Amino acid sequence: MRVPTNAFPSSLINQLNQLNTRQNRLQNQAATGQRVQWAEDDPAAMQRALELQSASRTNSQYGKNIDFLKERTTTSLSAIRSVQTVLDRAGEIATLADGTKSPQELSAYAGEVDQLIRQAVTASNRQNRGDYIFGGTLTNQPPFVLTENADHEVTAVTYQGNTDSAELEIAEGTPLSVQIPGANTNGTGPHGFLTDSRTGADVFAHLVSLRQHLAAGDTAAIAATDRSALGKDEDNVIYHLANTGAALGRLEAASTTTTSRASELRESISRETDADLAQTLVELTSTQTAYRAALQSGANLLNTSLMDFLR
Repeated sequence: MRVPTNAFPSSLINQLNQLNTRQNRLQNQAATGQRVQWAEDDPAAMQRALELQSASRTNSQYGKNIDFLKERTTTSLSAIRSVQTVLDRAGEIATLADGTKSPQELSAYAGEVDQLIRQAVTASNRQNRGDYIFGGTLTNQPPFVLTENADHEVTAVTYQGNTDSAELEIAEGTPLSVQIPGANTNGTGPHGFLTDSRTGADVFAHLVSLRQHLAAGDTAAIAATDRSALGKDEDNVIYHLANTGAALGRLEAASTTTTSRASELRESISRETDADLAQTLVELTSTQTAYRAALQSGANLLNTSLMDFLR
């Protein structure tokens, strides 16, 4: 059978090209540690890796949402505790203000309550990343605004937020909102922090009433109305303290789950795309040896003359 004269050189070049391509690919894998960089390297593995990377990005967003909500919740807890401190002291004053106190003492208590009101307004207008946290979805303005009389005493505190709340997903199909409206008089929806018609809480109105009764020396009104009203305020604040603490615990658990999931996804992506360095180096050495052998064999055959066959 007659063999074309260019058959062997063409076959040799093709083989050398294949070995060179494989050699380059293995060298790149050894240098980068990546077995799959292009779809043609391993289409099935690349598809799985892309799906895992998409899941990783989604999981990362859940983690960012959780971190944001944890930060917001921690800020809320601090503000709630501040208001609780205010109410604790107001309750003490309401108890101390009995018929045995002089007008001067009652007036001093009234001045202290006025400062407590301002302290509660400051706590309730707390911000997180520039957003007011107790105004519902109206986060760009202070939710509580106080009104003073000519003597610079607080006569009222007005709520200018809403009762809406924004949610963020902390896991697939698991939205969560940690927003607490400063006031809710609708009788439905989330409980208001300072004012809630269902619980009878109305912190600022009750504190203003206490201050006015102290200034007037009306200890009977304090005993009859202010003490029980402040009790409702404290119960409502304790409700929010418990709920917010529970939300923080839930977020901590979700954060742990998200961190664990991120580690699992990284490992899965690594299994699909990372090169086994030891195996890669063995294959690279074998390919380099084959390449050199092919070069040497090709050179020997191409240099063989017709006289070598005749001898």
